[in-house]
Amino acid sequence: MSGTSEGPVPRAAQGPGAGRPEVTQRDQRRPDLSELRDYRAAFAAAALPMAVVDLRGQIVRPNDALGGLLGADPAALAGQPAADLVGLSSDGATWRAYNEVLRGTRPRLRCTRRLKHADGRPLWAEVTVVPMGDPAAGADRVLLSVADVGERRELSERLRHLRTHDPVTRLPNRALFLERLAAALETTAPRKSPRAGDGTGPPHGRIGLCYLDIDGFQAVNDTLGHHTGDRLLAAVAGRLTECAETGGHRAGGHLVARLGGDEFAILVEDSSGTGQLTELARSVLAALQRPFEVSGHRVSVSASIGVVERSSAGASATALMQAADTTLYWAKADGRARWTLFDPERNAHRMTRQALSSTLRPAVERGEFTLEYQPLVGMADGVVRGVEALVRWNHPRFGLLAPSRFVPIAEEDGTIVQLGRWVLRTACRQARRWQLEHPGEPALFISVNVAVRQLRDSDLVADVAEILTETGLEPGLLQLELTESAVMGSSGRPLRVLQALSDMGVRIAIDDFGTGYSNLAYLSRLPVSVLKLDGSFVRGFRYEDGARPSPADETIVEAMVQLAHRLGLTVTAECVETSGQAERLRRIGCDTGQGWLYSRAVAPERIAELIGTGTRPREG
Repeated sequence: MSGTSEGPVPRAAQGPGAGRPEVTQRDQRRPDLSELRDYRAAFAAAALPMAVVDLRGQIVRPNDALGGLLGADPAALAGQPAADLVGLSSDGATWRAYNEVLRGTRPRLRCTRRLKHADGRPLWAEVTVVPMGDPAAGADRVLLSVADVGERRELSERLRHLRTHDPVTRLPNRALFLERLAAALETTAPRKSPRAGDGTGPPHGRIGLCYLDIDGFQAVNDTLGHHTGDRLLAAVAGRLTECAETGGHRAGGHLVARLGGDEFAILVEDSSGTGQLTELARSVLAALQRPFEVSGHRVSVSASIGVVERSSAGASATALMQAADTTLYWAKADGRARWTLFDPERNAHRMTRQALSSTLRPAVERGEFTLEYQPLVGMADGVVRGVEALVRWNHPRFGLLAPSRFVPIAEEDGTIVQLGRWVLRTACRQARRWQLEHPGEPALFISVNVAVRQLRDSDLVADVAEILTETGLEPGLLQLELTESAVMGSSGRPLRVLQALSDMGVRIAIDDFGTGYSNLAYLSRLPVSVLKLDGSFVRGFRYEDGARPSPADETIVEAMVQLAHRLGLTVTAECVETSGQAERLRRIGCDTGQGWLYSRAVAPERIAELIGTGTRPREG
C-alpha cells in the first residue's frame, strides 16, 4: 500500500471539529434558531417595557409591555421614532447623548422622563438605551428599556421634603432657602437686551431679601414653654406667608423660609427696587405687631428686619446672607422692632473695624504704636508745665490712626490693658529722659489716659508702682486721666484703685469734665487732683472771626473753676484755639490750657525744645 490515500479521511482522524469549520464560525456569529426563538419569546413576555431600535432611531420591534405602557398596539409602534415616544428629544443634552449611542460613540444613555401612562396618569420612568452587541463590531441595533420609577421617585421626593422643610412651620428650611437663592441669582442675572415676558431674561436683574428674627421670643419659651413657642413660630410663619403672597408680583408670591430658631427670611426674586423691599418690611412689621392667640395665651411680639436689595450681577448667596445678617444686627442695635436697609458705607466701616480688631493685639506685640505729646501750658505765664501722651497706631494698611479709631475697640476686646501698660511705660520713660536731659529746669509732669477697664481688669496699682521704680520717675510727675463717666459713681474696686494711686502720690485727673454725670457730690469723695474742662465749653469763648461767645458757657466755666479751687483742685481747659479764649480763661482763673493755640501733639524731640520756655501763641 502507498503512504497516501485519495479517499475521505475518517472524522476521528481529523481531530475535534476539524471537519466543521463553517458551523463553528456560524456559532461564533449568532445563536442558532432555537436560541433566537427563546430570546424573542422572553423579549415579548418581559414585564419591562422594551423595544429594539435601529440606528435611524426607529422602533424595529416593541414588546407587549411597551405597548401596554403607552396604550398602543405594539405592532403600531414599529417604525415610529423612539425618541418621540419616550421624550428623548425634549432637551438638547439628552438628544445629543441619544444620538451618540446610535452612532456607537457612547456606551449607554440613562435618564428619567415624565411620560403619560395608558390610563392617563403621569408616569416617571427611567429610560435606558444600550447597543445590542459590540459597538466596535458594528452593532446595528440598540435596546430601549423603560422602567417605572414613580414609587421610588415619590419616596425620594418625600425624603427630600423632610430634609428641606422645617417640621414646626412647614416652611422651607435654610438648606432649601440657600438652594433657591443660588438658583435665583443665576436666573435673575442681567442678560444682554432682556425683553420682559419673552423668556429671554428677567426685566430687572435684581434680587432682595428680608432677614428677620422675633424680638423677645426667648422670653416666650422661658415663660410659656417650648410647645407654645413652637405654635407661635407656626403662627408667625402664617403671617409672613400672607405678606409674601400679598406683596408678590408673580404667582405664588415670594419664598418664605425658617432659617432656624426664631429667624426667618423672605426672598424676593427679580426685585423692582429698594422700595419694594422696604414696603414688604413695613407690612411684615405691621403684621407681626398684631397680638397672637396661641395655646390660650395672648402673645405680643415684634421683629427686627435686615433688608438687602442689589443687582444680581456679581452677587453671591454667601455675600447676600452676610449682608443680611449684618443688617439684622444693625436693626437690633438701633433699638429693635424696626427694619434697617443695608448701607455699604456703614458696612465698610464695620469691615474696617473688624480688620483693626483682628490685628490690634499682634500690633502691640509688633511695636506698631507710637506716642506723641501735647503741651499743657500755664495760663498765667505760657510756660509748659507738662504734656499729655497721645497714642497713635502706624497701621501697615490704613496709615497713622488716631486713638478714636482703635481705643474703643481695644476697650471692648480687652487689648486696652496690654496697650495701656505699654503707653504708661513708654510715657514715663520719656518723661524721665527729659528730666535727666534738662536737670536745671523744672521737670515736666506726664499725663496718661487710663480706661475704666484698666481699673477693673488689671492690677493697675502694681503696674504703676513697677513702672515708676523701673524708670525712676517720681510719682508726683505722673498724672492719670480718666473720663468723667468712668470716675463718677466709682465704688468698690475702681475706687480702691484710685485711692491707692493717690496715696502713692500719683495725680488723678477727670477728663472731659462737664459732659458726663456732673455729680459734684462725688468730687469731695474721690481722690481727684485736676479737672479738665471739656472743649465744648471752651469753644463758647470764641470772639474772633465773627463768632458770638456763649454767656452761659462762660458762667458755667467760671462756676466750675471757682468750685474746683475751693476743693483744692487745679483746672485745665482743653481745646484752646485762640488768644481771646486764652485771655478770658486766664481771667476766670484756669490754671493750665491745652490746645492748638499752643501746639498740636508732636514728637518728643519738639517737646524738648519747649522745656523751660514759653510757647508762642499761634492763632488757629
